Amino acid sequence: MNKLVLGNILHRPVRTIISVFAVAIEVIMILSIVAIMVGMVNDQKTRIGGIGADIIVQPPNASFLSGVSGAPVPAKIASVLRKLPHVAVVAPVITDLSTAGSVETIWGIDYQSYNALRPFTFLSGTPFTGPWDVIVDDFFARSDHGHHVGDVIQIKGHPFRICGIVEHGKGGRKFVPIRTLGGLMGNPDNASLFYIRSDNLKNQQAIIDEIHSTLGLEQYQVQTLEAWMSMMTPAHLPGFNIALNVVISIAVIVGFLVIFQSLYTAVMERTREIGILKSLGASKPYIVNVVLREALLVALAGIVLGIVCTQLLKLGISVRFPTMSFQVTNDWRLRGTIIALVGAVLGALYPAWKAASKDPIDALAYE
Repeated sequence: MNKLVLGNILHRPVRTIISVFAVAIEVIMILSIVAIMVGMVNDQKTRIGGIGADIIVQPPNASFLSGVSGAPVPAKIASVLRKLPHVAVVAPVITDLSTAGSVETIWGIDYQSYNALRPFTFLSGTPFTGPWDVIVDDFFARSDHGHHVGDVIQIKGHPFRICGIVEHGKGGRKFVPIRTLGGLMGNPDNASLFYIRSDNLKNQQAIIDEIHSTLGLEQYQVQTLEAWMSMMTPAHLPGFNIALNVVISIAVIVGFLVIFQSLYTAVMERTREIGILKSLGASKPYIVNVVLREALLVALAGIVLGIVCTQLLKLGISVRFPTMSFQVTNDWRLRGTIIALVGAVLGALYPAWKAASKDPIDALAYE
């Protein structure tokens, strides 16, 4: 049977290759969209976790997603928070989502307090020496053919001089003075949120209770970094599951239609051969088995090709776009494989049933 299946596949090599590539595209679509979206979430979690804070304070009604809230609260609240018991460091921060050229978050920081949370590791350059300086991480420094200390880049339509390059993993990729970014946004004395480092992790709840009992801060959102990171999952991202389900549905439809068209045409072309098999005693399950094995073999070849191409895509993205996190997990490789196999089997069912239902006398007389 396996020789028969392989012979059927090799009999029409062009059609087989097209079918394999179609299944591969189905797998690439699934793995790529997941790798990009999950990579963004996990990269954000990793960088926020590297800031050195253990409590986040946000204004009322703020989203748990940073980078979209602007600067709605006075930065001087930091001085109020610093007076609370068990608070070691408070750093006001502005996070501004920018879509100029590429989607990125610009971070406005008070260097002294932000660096006190966990010191920057400078690879070259120095901290801010003026209001129009910017600190970038090493990932950004490698992008766009490379950036160096002293280079000028555009941020929100204004030129900034790169004063320092630091190791990645401390919140953002571009850091500018908080008052400069606030001024560009029309709120020079404001902040988006506050990062707090406690004197002892055991005192986190005491700090949260103190903040909520402080006049004017009762409605502020205060949570531990651990709690915030637990919310940073694909399920909490607006539209993530919808987008993922749409992509998977399209991919399954593509795989289904290609396998269906390929095998249906193959069955029509092999009517006589099927009649010969049935006249020799081949049962309906045997005929169905032949067609389904052919579909599964094509699907498996496409799955392997799709996974390999996705890995090559990952390597290409890491070189061309080093700031983009592209994470392909084994869990989603398995899911992509199952989805592609299910699509292939569904696409092969009707052609298999059609082949098994042929009358051997009519099939032998078919021209």
